[in-house]
Amino acid sequence: MFLAIEYEIKRQTEVLQRGERVVQETRGWVDDRGITVSQRSKEQAHDYRYFPEPDLPPVFVAAEWVAELKAKLPELPDARRDRYVSEHGLTPYLATQLTASAEIGEFFERTIALYPDPRKVGNWIQTELFRLQNEGGDVEGAGHLPNPEHLADLIKLVDAGTINQTAAKQVFEEMYRSGKAPAAVVKALGLTQVSDADELTRVIDEVIAANPKPVEDYKGGKVSAAGRLVGEVMKATRGRANPGVVKDLLFARLDAL
Repeated sequence: MFLAIEYEIKRQTEVLQRGERVVQETRGWVDDRGITVSQRSKEQAHDYRYFPEPDLPPVFVAAEWVAELKAKLPELPDARRDRYVSEHGLTPYLATQLTASAEIGEFFERTIALYPDPRKVGNWIQTELFRLQNEGGDVEGAGHLPNPEHLADLIKLVDAGTINQTAAKQVFEEMYRSGKAPAAVVKALGLTQVSDADELTRVIDEVIAANPKPVEDYKGGKVSAAGRLVGEVMKATRGRANPGVVKDLLFARLDAL
């Protein structure tokens, strides 16, 4: 069949390129020659014997009933994706990921009802939720979903400065696996962000004293060397230090040396 189709595509193309008309006819395939040959002509459409099936009466459907059925249909993935782009300002790629399953879409919408920042919520789902699902082998389905209220509360903790972004990812994973509320996880793991200037200054002084080489590099004009010192402070505080406060205090301390 495929050989006959390919042959006919080539033959009819050549006929049209010569300015001729393709004849309406029945053709047969000659396997040993690799060609089609004319078998009988079909001058009119009725030669094909098109006629109504007598045992199948026509069905007439009221337009009102069709409209009623359409109204009962759920929002389909393409329509939901387009709405996420137009209403929430999401990128087409992120919107497509969030509409890959009905469960993910519902989780996203329930979360933004509690925390009305669709982009931020979408990014958490895209990076952290999908990562954990993939690690668990659930690449295609929605898998386990955390409580929408928990995700909203977690983002609020970051906004309030209670925890930093690094700690928030740790909280999300525990929240995902155990179902515990983020505030309870933060308390249990001792992840409350440290922003107290006196406490951070003490840690910074210890880091400066223990790392003379990057301090010397910084004083020599290599500003990037301070990055290692920031890392050491974060390590000393087990990731709980407020990065913004650490940088301000550290640069002030280094410039005063």
